[in-house]
Amino acid sequence: MTAGGEMLDLTWFYRGLGVAVLLLTACTPKAELPIGQRPPKIGFILATTNEERYLKDRQYFIDAAQRAGAQVEFASCDNQVSVQTAKVENLLSKGVDVLVVQPVHSEAAAAIAKSARAEGVPVISYDRLIRNAPVDLYVTQDSFQVGVLQARQALQAMGGKGNVVILSGEAGHSVAEEITRGNRSVLEKAPGVKIVVQQSHPGWSTAAALATVENALTRYQNKIDAVLANNDGMALGAVNALSEQKLTGKVFVAGADADLTAVQNIVHGRQTMTVLKGIKPLAEAAANAAIRMALKQPVETTEKMQNGAGEVPVLNTPVEAVTRENLREVIVRSGFHTEKAVFGTGQG
Repeated sequence: MTAGGEMLDLTWFYRGLGVAVLLLTACTPKAELPIGQRPPKIGFILATTNEERYLKDRQYFIDAAQRAGAQVEFASCDNQVSVQTAKVENLLSKGVDVLVVQPVHSEAAAAIAKSARAEGVPVISYDRLIRNAPVDLYVTQDSFQVGVLQARQALQAMGGKGNVVILSGEAGHSVAEEITRGNRSVLEKAPGVKIVVQQSHPGWSTAAALATVENALTRYQNKIDAVLANNDGMALGAVNALSEQKLTGKVFVAGADADLTAVQNIVHGRQTMTVLKGIKPLAEAAANAAIRMALKQPVETTEKMQNGAGEVPVLNTPVEAVTRENLREVIVRSGFHTEKAVFGTGQG
């Protein structure tokens, strides 16, 4: 199901830190329904839609699938494993041809994948990797590179030395693990850097991240030089904690996802950077791949990843560092957020 067919390779260049980073990305031919073909029914379930970016995932995925003539059965589950399990059972009962799952918990979702495969339904792991179960495809952004981009800019801002706090997402999430691994791969090579706190946060909670940063500031007498957060929600917690200590703009703060609040905070000097994770390419690639699977057409990839049950074909989509200097080019001109939303006026 993931082999054969023609393959087109695309190259994407990251502009973060002025260094060109080459990412090879597979581009599968666009799915097209043969004349007379029954519209495929795609099940798409997100861990949550309580975060701004996942509303975008939902809309981009549904739009792409409907343009190709497919039907989408959508669900989200408020970051609860039990709710996700129940809703997947409901999707399977509706006769979906392919199941696209963003797991609440990478290991707990193994049961979901096994249930779907037992019914002959292919499984695409979306955004986060499902572990310890057969999965047909993993569609994701390069989460390791997100962490690398954050850490490189932090090193530059700190002059190569200082105390760093890493705010990791939900324990057991492949994305959180990869971003944090990317952070550490850079920071651990800098002898002047000390990672004083690395903490996971259930539900990627803004409030919990705020508490982590408050505790770190207390413990180290405000001598924190950088906070690297796995997403912008937790970065907001860091921004709020720093504000309470009148440290706004004095501590490097990185997030990811390019949420509107984070982008506005970058404009106003409260957050240093975020990483745009290409939500539209991610969602459209997943929808396209799901339809091709439903039609028994090949889906091309350029790498594989072990998930504990074997090798999973991976389809990567690009990420890019966003700073105050390149914000208009990367965020506004790309249409990710509008000029008015970001700057409040037509000027910025």
